Amino acid sequence: MKKQLLAVLMFGCFFMISNAQSIKGVVVNELNQPLEAVYVYNINSENHTHSSENGVFVITNTKIGDSIRLGLLGYKTKTLRVEDNTALKVILEEKVFQLDEMVLNEELNTASTISRLDLKVTPVNSSQEVLRKVPGLFIGQHAGGGKAEQIFLRGFDIDHGTDISISVDGMPVNMVSHAHGQGYSDLHFVIPETVNKIDFGKGGYYAQEGDFNTAGYVDFNTKDYLKESSISFSAGQFNTLRTVGLFNLLENTKNKNAYVALEYIATDGPFESPQNFNRLNLFGKYVIYSPENDKLTLTASHFTSRWDASGQIPQREVDNGNITRFGAIDDTEGGTTERTNFNITFDKYISDNTKLSANAFYSHYAFELYSNFTFFLEDDVNGDQIKQKEDRNIFGANTSINYTTYLGETEFNLTTGLGVRHDIVDDVELSRTLNRTTTLENIQLGDINQTNISGFVNTEFEFGKLKIAPALRLDYFKFLYVDALQENYETQSETKTILSPKLNFYYNANNNLQLYLKSGLGFHSNDTRVVVANNAKDILPRSYGADLGTVWKPFSKLVVNSAVWYLFLEQEFVYVGDAGIVEPSGKTKRYGLDLGLRYQFNDWLFLDTDATLTNARSIEEADGEDYIPLAPDFTLTSGLSVDNLDGFSGGLRLRYLDDRPANEDNSIVAEGYFVTDLNLNYEFKNITLGIAVENLFDVDWNETQFATESRLQNEAQSVEEIHFTPGTPFFIKGTVTYRF
Repeated sequence: MKKQLLAVLMFGCFFMISNAQSIKGVVVNELNQPLEAVYVYNINSENHTHSSENGVFVITNTKIGDSIRLGLLGYKTKTLRVEDNTALKVILEEKVFQLDEMVLNEELNTASTISRLDLKVTPVNSSQEVLRKVPGLFIGQHAGGGKAEQIFLRGFDIDHGTDISISVDGMPVNMVSHAHGQGYSDLHFVIPETVNKIDFGKGGYYAQEGDFNTAGYVDFNTKDYLKESSISFSAGQFNTLRTVGLFNLLENTKNKNAYVALEYIATDGPFESPQNFNRLNLFGKYVIYSPENDKLTLTASHFTSRWDASGQIPQREVDNGNITRFGAIDDTEGGTTERTNFNITFDKYISDNTKLSANAFYSHYAFELYSNFTFFLEDDVNGDQIKQKEDRNIFGANTSINYTTYLGETEFNLTTGLGVRHDIVDDVELSRTLNRTTTLENIQLGDINQTNISGFVNTEFEFGKLKIAPALRLDYFKFLYVDALQENYETQSETKTILSPKLNFYYNANNNLQLYLKSGLGFHSNDTRVVVANNAKDILPRSYGADLGTVWKPFSKLVVNSAVWYLFLEQEFVYVGDAGIVEPSGKTKRYGLDLGLRYQFNDWLFLDTDATLTNARSIEEADGEDYIPLAPDFTLTSGLSVDNLDGFSGGLRLRYLDDRPANEDNSIVAEGYFVTDLNLNYEFKNITLGIAVENLFDVDWNETQFATESRLQNEAQSVEEIHFTPGTPFFIKGTVTYRF
């Protein structure tokens, strides 16, 4: 009897195990390279999952005899039968990107999928275009091409990155306590042709994103391999040259890949005083996979850049004919910068339901910038030129563990992570200078040490069509500053901790309609010099935000995404790097509407449009005096793209930025602009010929504008008005690319 009972129990256990069986596999393309975010669906049990960055998937409640369907947009869908318990290897064949095959509730991340479509049909070939791939994000350059771009998003003049978190392959781009401005994000070390994926999100709703994630975040990932090597050469107006080389070092296999890339750019720009701009970029990447599909990645890069600049010119001097739009008051502006990066990443399945991702990085960064915004306002003899300079080393590491299981019938996903970043910034300097050679006075000079240790927990509970995702993030900061201008040595130090909860809801109303409600608290750190000056009070200003949105496919070839949102920002102290002073800024609120669509007319013609409508106001000021300077209230981008029509590709793109207030009472207005660009390429055999035209209709537009009080040497009184950097006039360049 006991033997019979034992046999029944053993049979019952075997029956339960076999019914709860998991099947593991890996998905690759025809080049034997792993495919990420492939939708894996068990037709029998209706369980589903997605492949990881390593191409690995584990699908539960799957047994021998079940049929599995695998699909990824841009690849042929494959269905196969599970024959045994051995790990599956599935090869998906690449094909034409068909938007009508996209099923929203099968996508791991619809924003990333749309970004992948955008990158495919409109490839990028400049660092500016890389940032413009984020819907609703506008940029402006105002210092000769070498300075980080000014960023606008969701009613923010983000300056150079204060309210947006930017990273590349898990390595932060934002610079804390930077000589020029908090969060300074110079993305020029990225070679655009190496970008494989752009992950982005708006608002501060993401536990894995920390410092600077208030208006949003952008994470760039570089390619793991090259399909082929190539050399490209471009030449255009204004003595513009660009050459790019991408070289595959190993024959692509599943086990390892390696390639190097280099880029050189030189241009004088359209200005009367040549920019003498040049930049050199070097990048290398090595990827190796273990027999268990663990992934180890090593990357190294270096970039160096120098330039001269004509600066921001006063509108009055253009109006009275003393200078042209491309003239200068002080053409001795400019600078140099360089950055060297080393990054190692590791991805591993610890068990069938547990994944580990980790990276460690080191960056060396040097920066020197000369500017003159006010001309002779402060010094009527030598002028108001300033120098901002620093030398920085960054050490950091991030790790996260993802665990998936079932709590009864509820799928449960848990991600926990830890991170550390340590910045050592030597000789952070703000000085008054003359002709970029003579230092007249040191305004700020010192050494900064800043450490950020962070941890987060993100959970997801999936109840059928509804997913609830509560999360929590904790950040600890240690700020150290040694002021070299003080007679007595003293280390000023402060610490601060901040807790940031998040709560998000996602609902799949049907296969092609997703609703979401996102909410959470974000923050950005302030400059160490602000922190110690204010005894750590109000130095990690919070943002409180919420998004209510939809992603919808009303027709088979049309995807529409929309959101209404609100964002409140607390009191903060802003360090003005150009003046070495601290300015208090009060509470602000922003709310708006985002709308985007993607439409595919046929196999080769695509339309994309993104529009944002925003109201941004200061809460503590009187009506009419509560405008937030340079906050955009309406932006629009749109493009019509051709992808591989009998060898032809290209597109027509436009961007529109509305008039916006340049000061608090809107008495000074920054003029909007409407600019159209065109590119056309023809591919035959291994050669591609291309023509690109910026500002097709040669409109006069101002790329960046500020309400600035300045005084010229011949003026008795100062004047506050628009000072601007002109946008590029009609500009044409040709490109030849050879692939081998």
